[in-house]
Amino acid sequence: MLEWKKLGEIANLVRGKVISKDYIRDHEGLYSVYSSQTANDGILGCIDSYMFDGDFLTWTTDGAYAGTIFRRKGKFNITNVCGLVDLTDKQVNQDFLYYWLSFVAKDYVNEGMGNPKLMSNVASTIRIPVPSLSEQTRIVGILDTFTASIENLKQQIAQRRKQYEHYRDQLLDLEGKEGVEMKRLKEVFDTRNGYTPSTTNSLFWEGGTIPWFKMEDIRDNGRILNDSNLHITPRAIKGKGLFKSNSIILATSATIGEHALITVDHLCNQRFTNFFPKKDYMAKIDMKFIYYYMFIIDEWCRQHINQGGFASVDMIGLYNLFIPIPSLVEQQHIVSILDTFEASIANLEQQLAQRERQYEYYRNKLLTFE
Repeated sequence: MLEWKKLGEIANLVRGKVISKDYIRDHEGLYSVYSSQTANDGILGCIDSYMFDGDFLTWTTDGAYAGTIFRRKGKFNITNVCGLVDLTDKQVNQDFLYYWLSFVAKDYVNEGMGNPKLMSNVASTIRIPVPSLSEQTRIVGILDTFTASIENLKQQIAQRRKQYEHYRDQLLDLEGKEGVEMKRLKEVFDTRNGYTPSTTNSLFWEGGTIPWFKMEDIRDNGRILNDSNLHITPRAIKGKGLFKSNSIILATSATIGEHALITVDHLCNQRFTNFFPKKDYMAKIDMKFIYYYMFIIDEWCRQHINQGGFASVDMIGLYNLFIPIPSLVEQQHIVSILDTFEASIANLEQQLAQRERQYEYYRNKLLTFE
């Protein structure tokens, strides 16, 4: 019969301590300080002393990532928003415990008062199955194989993305090159601001079929879009009508420095400015080339924000930015190279998504004991 124990029965749970950024600055050293963040493996910085030395698990106790589990080895520190699991039961494989806690810890997080928490008193009550050590080892071996494959794909994606960004910036550095015109954005594009039809008027929304884009569309579906999450009706259209297909939307307020190429007639909310080529330039530019160049514009926007009641881009500066206009043949050549990189990254991301689904399937199957 399978035995179940509580985490507090098989391990000592230890809370971290306050380690400020000022302290890290003044005591710089070799030993990692892990915090509640998940970026950079949770490393806040490094100091000249350590709290723990060994092979442990840690978890995030507070904030958006509460309940996230990590494997830690060597000499390190944890802040007060982390807890440490010091396993004492010899009948429990620590890697098995890692996978189990990663599977169930989020279920114990208290989401109340807008600040998620998983404190030691609650963590100690987490129920742990204890199959035979051989069974634990078998489960760990299978899940480790998936985990290693997933990490390998993530590394490949990061490396390919780094290569892509290097070649993109190199290919788009065209100023001063033969046959390249430098034109201000306002010379090349007509611009219009988006807007939000009244959400209280059902006639603007119910049964709508016209794409209406907001930042969530880019986050959910990428940067080249032919449909949106939300739609409006013709009654919601005002002024000069819809934004034309094959135009760019650029976030110029709120979440600044994000863009997308929209391939259908559409509207968007007021956080975006729409760019569509003037008549004289329609035959001179490939909008996919502009799509790629907009990554450089994105970065410029993030560096030129008017701080006030609401963050927004320096629009005068933006409209006066110079962009390169090489020959159409050269634009298409650049696009073909960058398309190849994007396709390669997309393929790796599809492999990663598939591998993660496989991992979740086998994890759920292997860790179902009741």
